[in-house]
Amino acid sequence: MEPILIYGFPAGSSMGLVAALEWMGSPYRLCRVDMLEEMRDPSYRRINPRIETPALITDQGDVLTETMAIAAWLEARDTGRRISFAPLSRDADRMRQFMAFINTGFTGAFGPLWAAMEMQPPNPAMQSALKVWGGDGVIERHDRLEEMIGDTRFLVAEHPTLADGILIGVARWLDVHQVADKTRWPRLAALRGRLEADPAVLYATALENGEMSGGNGSCRGHVTLSDAIERFGSK
Repeated sequence: MEPILIYGFPAGSSMGLVAALEWMGSPYRLCRVDMLEEMRDPSYRRINPRIETPALITDQGDVLTETMAIAAWLEARDTGRRISFAPLSRDADRMRQFMAFINTGFTGAFGPLWAAMEMQPPNPAMQSALKVWGGDGVIERHDRLEEMIGDTRFLVAEHPTLADGILIGVARWLDVHQVADKTRWPRLAALRGRLEADPAVLYATALENGEMSGGNGSCRGHVTLSDAIERFGSK
C-alpha cells in the first residue's frame, strides 16, 4: 500500500510536501483535510493528538507527524536522489540547514499573526500587539533567509529539493498576512516565482483549492479521512 499524506487547507504548510512527493515520483496517496473544521473532529486525534497537519501514514501503517520527521522519511527513501542528496554530502548538510531554519524560526515567526487572525473572541488591543510583534519577526526572518540564498536556481541546487518544498508551503503566508511586499527580498521573490510556476507546485496548490486533476501520475488518488483513520487503526 502506498503512503498517505494528510495535508490541510486553506493555506497549509503541507502543500509543499505534496509538491515534494510529485518531484520524488514514487507512488503515494493523499487525504485532504479542512483545518478549520474536519481536523478538529475528535476522530482526528487518533492521527495526531496535537490537531495539526501534515501527517503521514506510512506504507507500514505507522503515523508520522511533524514536517521534519516526514521530510526525513522521504529523504531516506529517495533512492533516485530526486529531492535530496547523498547523505554525507555537503549538499545534504546544506539542504537540512535550510529545512531546519525554515521549519523553526521562519515558520514560527508567523505564529503571532495566526494567533491574531484566529483569536476568538476577538481582543482588538491584543490582536494589534500580536500583529506588530509578528510582523517584525517575519521581516527579520525574511532578511536572514535572503542572506542565506546563493546562486543556484533553487535553495540548494538547480532543481527543487525537500528544502524548497518546505519553503513554498510557508512562504505564501507573507501574502496572507500582508506583512510586506515580497519584492523587498529580491532573491527570495525570484525563488518563489520559480517555485510557484513549477508544475508540481501548481498541482499541489490546485489540490489544496479542491481541483482534483493533473499531476504526473505518482498520486494514486485521494482517500477520505475516515478511510485514513481506519487504515491506521487496523495496524
